[in-house]
Amino acid sequence: MRARLTDYAGSHRSSANEACHFVGIPVIIVGAATLLGKLPIFALAEHRVTLAEIVALGIIAFYVASARWLGVVTGAIFAALVLGGQALPLVVGLGLFLGGWILQFLGHALFEKSSPAFLRNLLHLLVGPAWLVERAFGRV
Repeated sequence: MRARLTDYAGSHRSSANEACHFVGIPVIIVGAATLLGKLPIFALAEHRVTLAEIVALGIIAFYVASARWLGVVTGAIFAALVLGGQALPLVVGLGLFLGGWILQFLGHALFEKSSPAFLRNLLHLLVGPAWLVERAFGRV
């Protein structure tokens, strides 16, 4: 994870672009959770398990396995965002999802003058949230 975070940071040097990411990435996660939360996979007792929960568990497992303490903290925040997103109406989630992506691309176009890191490596879609958590703790 350290190498991935360093590579990701190289595409995010502008403080204005970083601010776009601090808003955009959580908004994308919430919006995606809303959308995926509308797709039931199976029922477990009285609980309906959705695609949002399945995807979130896989992503959280990736964080914990690859980033230790950072993974646990990122996973906890990710879980909270997913739970919050599942409670929103579909149209709100769609708006958040699209708005978050627009903010990300604007941040890169206007402030960074480079393409988003995930266009070079799709794994950076998962690295972004961990990078934000690490930045928030002042470690990058």
